[in-house]
Amino acid sequence: MPTQSKPLDIELGKVRDGYPALARWISCDSDSEPFVFRKFARLSARHILHLQAKLITLEHEIDRLDEAAKTSSDPEARQASRRYETLIKYKDDETRKEKERIKKLEDLGDLLKEYRKYFFYEEGFEKAYDIDETLLRQTQICDLKPPSTRVLSTYRSYLEGTGIRADGLETLPLLSGRAKDFLSPETEGDLIALKTPTEQDFLSRYLQDHWAFQTRQPAELLDRTTIYKNSHVVRTVAAISMIMAAILLISAILSLHVVTSDKAKLGLVAMYTVVFALSVALLTNAKRAEVFAATAAYAAVLVVFVSGELGGASGRQCLVKMEEGVFRAVRCPG
Repeated sequence: MPTQSKPLDIELGKVRDGYPALARWISCDSDSEPFVFRKFARLSARHILHLQAKLITLEHEIDRLDEAAKTSSDPEARQASRRYETLIKYKDDETRKEKERIKKLEDLGDLLKEYRKYFFYEEGFEKAYDIDETLLRQTQICDLKPPSTRVLSTYRSYLEGTGIRADGLETLPLLSGRAKDFLSPETEGDLIALKTPTEQDFLSRYLQDHWAFQTRQPAELLDRTTIYKNSHVVRTVAAISMIMAAILLISAILSLHVVTSDKAKLGLVAMYTVVFALSVALLTNAKRAEVFAATAAYAAVLVVFVSGELGGASGRQCLVKMEEGVFRAVRCPG
């Protein structure tokens, strides 16, 4: 059993020693949910805008030099736009514009290397394309999801030291300086979670927030954080989903078999179809199109069962002679 910390140990930060303690706390979760950081969206946009402005300015300067060479009375200047050897011939000549053109083109290459650089493979051959690496990285960052309210509140509680009642201390903040406020409400919209649970349906989120079988990590005395394995939630939701699917199908068949009224059967089909659609939407990660497809298939099964001759003798048809020799098909009596 670990012994209680002395007040001096707490004051010297031997228990909550700042960033080392925070790194340990983040890594203690096997599901990696505490990997929450700021994405600095405003600064990223500023960086991209800065690179874009530099490229626009450089583009204008290169166009100006190209136009000057095009309208120049010097045949060598015009030839330099068509022949690379002529351009290189005057690269060290301080009196000619070719030196400036080469310098601008080299600057363009360095800037594009930062702004546009991405490689991918196509049909087994490596091909280099000018695809914006900076924008692609930013797109990937934007696709990351924000942390859940549960993870964020737990992170804040640990970071701010709220709830600690050791030796009369009400709170014991873990960090100091400007970085201590990186989880403040003002920056909440700028936070991303590097790892989020794969199952994001309503039931999974509810169980993640209210899971009863949680344990504490004994690594730190003042840490009141409880953890659980998300795999347990996934297995539980999978079992509930399978049981619910079986219940909806079996109960619908039994109900439709027992009920004899056509109107009641239609009402049961409608009710079970709505319940099935809700269960698919709430218990799975199905997209809207998948919910429609699954519901249509389920309703088709019920309609086939109702319209088929699965009711035994009660489903047999008899011909009844009407007036003027007309026969009508009706359900045979008991």
